[in-house]
Amino acid sequence: MKATIDWTGDASFRATSGSGHAIQMDGPPDHGGKDLGPRPMEMMLMGLGGCSSFDVMSILQKSRQDVTACHAELEAERADAVPAVFTRIHLHFVVTGRSLKENLVKRAVSLSAEKYCSASIMLEKAGVAITHSHEIRDTA
Repeated sequence: MKATIDWTGDASFRATSGSGHAIQMDGPPDHGGKDLGPRPMEMMLMGLGGCSSFDVMSILQKSRQDVTACHAELEAERADAVPAVFTRIHLHFVVTGRSLKENLVKRAVSLSAEKYCSASIMLEKAGVAITHSHEIRDTA
């Protein structure tokens, strides 16, 4: 896996993935940025959410669950001192579908957290306390 980061002026950078997708990152105005994109630490949090959501949906689809939407809400706390690393992250999944089975949704979230989500497991090994919860919304 590869990526490149190019400075685009002030506190702004263009990140390009090895697969050719790009996104603009920027710092807040009080740190020289112009608020043109997410902060790098926000990107890490979004990456964690994407990684875990990908796993949850993959597991639920393999379990033949009729999922119509999957929404993940992430909330993180960071250390007060530099480096301002993540200290705690909570992921809350809202899974919507028809006749979804509670035990299968719970299993998908647990498997992502404990076995499949590389981002989550890596951050936990670095000392970040990561918790998960879920709710089901029926569209029957």
